[in-house]
Amino acid sequence: MKKYFFFATVLFLIGFFFSGCKQDYRLLVGGYTKPGEKGMSVFGFNKKTGNLKLISHLDVGPDPSFFCYSEEKEMIYVINEVIEFNGSSGGGLTTLKYDHGSGLFEKKKETLIPYGGPCYISLSPDKGFLFIANYPKGSVAVVKLDADGIPETITDTILYVKNSPDDSKAHMILSDPAGKLIYVTDLGLDRIMIYDFDRNTGKLKQLNNGMILLPKGSGPRHFTFNADGSKMYVINELGSKMMVFNVDEKVGLNLVQTLPTFRKGFEGSNNCAEIEISKNGKFLYGSNRGENTIVTFNIGKDGLLTLAGHASCGGNWPRNFTIDPSGKYILVGNQKSDRISVFKIDKSTGLPKEPAKQFDAAAPACLEFMN
Repeated sequence: MKKYFFFATVLFLIGFFFSGCKQDYRLLVGGYTKPGEKGMSVFGFNKKTGNLKLISHLDVGPDPSFFCYSEEKEMIYVINEVIEFNGSSGGGLTTLKYDHGSGLFEKKKETLIPYGGPCYISLSPDKGFLFIANYPKGSVAVVKLDADGIPETITDTILYVKNSPDDSKAHMILSDPAGKLIYVTDLGLDRIMIYDFDRNTGKLKQLNNGMILLPKGSGPRHFTFNADGSKMYVINELGSKMMVFNVDEKVGLNLVQTLPTFRKGFEGSNNCAEIEISKNGKFLYGSNRGENTIVTFNIGKDGLLTLAGHASCGGNWPRNFTIDPSGKYILVGNQKSDRISVFKIDKSTGLPKEPAKQFDAAAPACLEFMN
């Protein structure tokens, strides 16, 4: 009887230990580096308490300002937002392998990206290619991955015509949810480009209706789609507007709604940054740099938006934010105050609940969970 009780106790403690471990997600945070700094941090995130705990720093080269993660291949693709990489003209792509079992990271490859200044990277839905947008040089690049997820070759580049330094500024490149079309926002030229993608050649081909012009001064930055891909939501950095488009493969994009992102009566300077839909698909979030708020919109059954409200970002200059895998928390990277602010999300209103929990992070520019 004593032996049975002993083993039962041991099993309980083991179960308790592992259940405690399961409370943690892994959060990666990238940003801009100063000399001698490691630009990426690894945090443990407790989904029960909303607390962050720093685990380690990773040396992934200069200015790892954005990245994406392939769960299938356990690969992290980091862009180095520079115009010279390892002594050559161009931007950088640093590839890391993450071992879930050991929790260790291994640098697998460094790749030079033509033209330089990459600011956004995304994976193709089939996980066979990377798409990269270069901001200062107004260009995009396509990178083919091998069977192990390692960058193999650059299959396409497009340099948009530049007549002056303030012309094309490609800010984001991403596939639609179905994996059929590729979209690029060009902040400098106030337009959205639409491409067909040939997976055999890795080439982009602009559609006949693949150039959508927005009002001058809009500055389209980031975008996202609803689950079925019928609506595209675009946040405009310069115009501080949220735009809703109907998506039609034959017609292209049709603008159906435009709403301001900041509070009524706000008169200061504002530059929007990130956009994301809640895990339940009911709310749309955007960040206001200047007003320093997170704006929340209700998403109706028709995909159109109504304002739910604003909440403080918990710091200064909310460049990026993400929602944890459970959908309970929103984590905001406040670049100029070197803080990550963690808010619990109100289930009924969708609004971030104040006050936020605050955690130190040097100039956070990109946050992404690996679980």
